[in-house]
Amino acid sequence: MSTAAADTPAQPTAADPSGWRFETKQVQAGHTPDAATGARAIPIYQSTSFVFPDAAEAADRFALRSLGPIYTRLDNPTNQIVAARIAALEGGVGAHLVASGMGAETLTFLTLGGAGSSIVASPSLYGGTVNLMTHTLPELGITTRFVEDPGDPASWTAAADETTVCFFGESIPNPKGDILDIEPIAAAAHARGIPLVVDNTMSSPYLTRPIEWGADIVVESATKFLGGHGSSVAGVIVDSGAFDYAAHPERFPGFNTPDPSYNGLVYARDLGAGGAMGANMAFILKVHTRGQRDLGFAASPMDAFLIAQGVETLSLRMERHVDNALAVAQWLQDRPEVAEVRYSGLPSSPYYELHRTYCPRGAGSVFAFDLAGGREAGAAFIDALSLFSNLANIGDVRSLCVHPATTTHSQLDDAGLARAGISAGTVRLSIGIEHIDDIIADLERGLAAVAR
Repeated sequence: MSTAAADTPAQPTAADPSGWRFETKQVQAGHTPDAATGARAIPIYQSTSFVFPDAAEAADRFALRSLGPIYTRLDNPTNQIVAARIAALEGGVGAHLVASGMGAETLTFLTLGGAGSSIVASPSLYGGTVNLMTHTLPELGITTRFVEDPGDPASWTAAADETTVCFFGESIPNPKGDILDIEPIAAAAHARGIPLVVDNTMSSPYLTRPIEWGADIVVESATKFLGGHGSSVAGVIVDSGAFDYAAHPERFPGFNTPDPSYNGLVYARDLGAGGAMGANMAFILKVHTRGQRDLGFAASPMDAFLIAQGVETLSLRMERHVDNALAVAQWLQDRPEVAEVRYSGLPSSPYYELHRTYCPRGAGSVFAFDLAGGREAGAAFIDALSLFSNLANIGDVRSLCVHPATTTHSQLDDAGLARAGISAGTVRLSIGIEHIDDIIADLERGLAAVAR
């Protein structure tokens, strides 16, 4: 877990990089040369635990009077550096690195509420998230209501009640691509005293920063664009520090009643606005202290290091990703074998104006298209590709493809597939940073196989 300072200094520093541009933050935020060795790269602190300088400091760390390292299940200095960097890029007061994107979602939901609570969510979500909400969370007493129309704030309001602990959606849903209208949905959430949680995996903070539009918590699979090289699995939770849990004690009792496992600590009172940390850290410190302590979604320091390597080139990669994706989408929409291309960067998309508002640098590089020949056409297309890899990942520097109905979203029934914008002939592409001519040549081979 890492914190960001509240005030902007006269000169930006790694500890408070708020005056730097995005491209500088991605390589400088959160880290200065190692004091012991002078090493400039982020060290990998491959240690389970950390020596306390004295008994008083040990007691302070366990009592949260000091945030120094204790045990890597709780946190690790490598992980702290990477979390601080991502918090700076997303515009949050703090962040916490965990073992996966699904871990980030689960830990967020369990921190906000327990048995008897509910979530209101967009139906346009990654298949693994739908499974979590539909099957696993109900076993823990947490229910989810999927709104009928995610573009209508009134639909979200109507689905909420006194048990609702968050609204949840994806900035660019996977694979439907229907851009979330964050600002009015955030306003609807706040009018009911509810925080908005946004999964920003598909966009990355380079394309959009949901906190700037009113989101309270951002989660990401760092495995994807943040890491960017298909070499490590991690997730991240970023807290805006804007939501006041103390103002809603009935909805958030876990933040407003004493925690007996921390000597009666009251998170909203002691760690929230006006608390000991100098910023509203109630949510992210509850994630760090209670959730991570007990549930153990620990990211490995080596994976954190690899994520940091990817973050340092995020802006450069995203520029190439979105340029290539737009070129591919434009090419596909003119092909007779293709029934529909769902990419919000195309003027024909119903989400084009939302993309221009929330993602002016580009509409991401993951999108779906439908082949008229259905499942058989999808299989023939994928099997004919050689540059594209057929695998269940996105956000890699390499171009990837998958058939969602039989892989990533195979657990959904026909109605669930339809809500996610998936048909039998849907193919999802994650466009890499290869030369565009080579990408299109490979897709040409795939469409030729469909035509045979």
